[in-house]
Parts: sequence; C-alpha cells; structure tokens
Amino acid sequence: MIIVGEKINTSLKGVSEAIKARDVEFVKGRAIAQAENGANYIDVNCGTLINEEVEALPWLVRTVQEAVDRPCCIDSPNHLALAAALKEHRGKPLINSITAEKERYENILPLVKEYQAGIIALVMDDEHGMPKDAETGITVGIKLIESLLKDGVPLDDIYIDPLIQPVSTSAEMGLVATDTIRGIRKAYPEVHFMCGLSNVSYGLPKRGLLNRTFLIMCMFAGLDGAILDPGNLEMMGAIRAAEVLMNQDQFATNYLDAFRKGLLEF
Repeated sequence: MIIVGEKINTSLKGVSEAIKARDVEFVKGRAIAQAENGANYIDVNCGTLINEEVEALPWLVRTVQEAVDRPCCIDSPNHLALAAALKEHRGKPLINSITAEKERYENILPLVKEYQAGIIALVMDDEHGMPKDAETGITVGIKLIESLLKDGVPLDDIYIDPLIQPVSTSAEMGLVATDTIRGIRKAYPEVHFMCGLSNVSYGLPKRGLLNRTFLIMCMFAGLDGAILDPGNLEMMGAIRAAEVLMNQDQFATNYLDAFRKGLLEF
C-alpha cells in the first residue's frame, strides 16, 4: 500500500493556526512523525486559507522537505497554488487532484506533464458530478485514464480516486466504491488507486471500526493507496494484516517487523 500521510491539512484542528503563523517546528514535527510511521508521501493542504494559499503551499513544501526525505502529495484544486508549490518540490511529486471537468483538466494537465508528477484523478466530470452508482464511476474513471494516456501521462503515474461517500446517507455507497475500483481495474489492471477513507463513516459511531473494515474491503477490490493517519496503529495494523493475507508481504516480513516493534494493534 502507498500511504499518504494526511496530518498537514488546514481542515484539522490546530493546523490552520500553525500555518498562518508559519510555525516551522509544528509542520516539521508532523512531517517527521508521519515519515517515521511509514508514510510514503506527506500530504500538504492549505485549501481553507483561500487568500494565502499561493504563498502558503510552497512554504509548506519547502518546510516538509527540509525535515524529511519524502515526496509531497500537493493537494489543491487551485492551479496557481499548485504551480507555485511544484517549483519548490524536490523529486517526483504527487498532485491531488484532477477531474474530467473541462476547466480543471485543462488547468492542471500542463503541470502534471511539466513536472512529470503522479496525479490523483477523481471520477468526476461536468455531466455527472459525483457519481451515484458504480457504472457512472467506472465510465468516468476510464474516460479519465484514456484522456491522460492520450495526453502523454504514463499509466503508472495515474491514481484513480473512486470518491468515497457516506453510507449513513446512502447505504449502497460502500459497494459503489468497491465495485468502481473492480470495474476500472478490470479495464486497466496496472492503474493505481488512491482515496481518503474516513468519509464512508461520516455521521456514524465507532468510525474507526467502519474505516478499517472498509479499507480492507477496498484493498481486496484493488485499492493500492490511501490518504490516512500513519500514526493510527489500528489502521496500519489492518493494512499489514491484509497485505499478508493477500500475498503482498512475502513471508510476512513487514508484519513480523511491525510486531517486533510493538506496532500491531487491533
């Protein structure tokens, strides 16, 4: 599993204030903790700071990469903020995100190509918005993949986001997500998938239990990346256990290493 650490996001308590104050130690501390807990990418998101995102996002990239040897997942729908942040990035970045919506696609595609970035592609377009069924999600996802390939983006750089929606408001949404992943992977077996999981449990008690269970369902459907808190030992333990059961951890090497370090919780 490709893990994107989600803890540097201005929608989280205390983060907005720290970024407004340009609190270097706060940001570096969060980056270091997530890297030590197994994050492959560090997400940087200051989207709630609308009036200063173009200045704050590149500052975040610089600050994170001063602290850890990890690429960033640069998270913004604002192509101007993305462009400013990408100029500061060392190594191969991941951009979150593009859609099949005409304006957004045309604004972000040039950045993906210029920086040879990985790209998270949300299954949204101008006609459907957020899909309400797997058939729509599959159709839009395949259209996105085909457009990106035609425009010169390698398949290995594409991460499809099936757009997780709450089961509390539409009970079928968990299955819509897993069926969308299966359908797109059947058409393009080598494409990657990436999503945030916690929205599935919105409005329900014991959300961690639902999130972990849903994560494993998605992994068996073909999910190979997730945006989450790598410091959540129960979630990370579920990932390590699933990788063993799916024959993705030969001889249970990573699982046993986590056990010896006292990192397996359930």
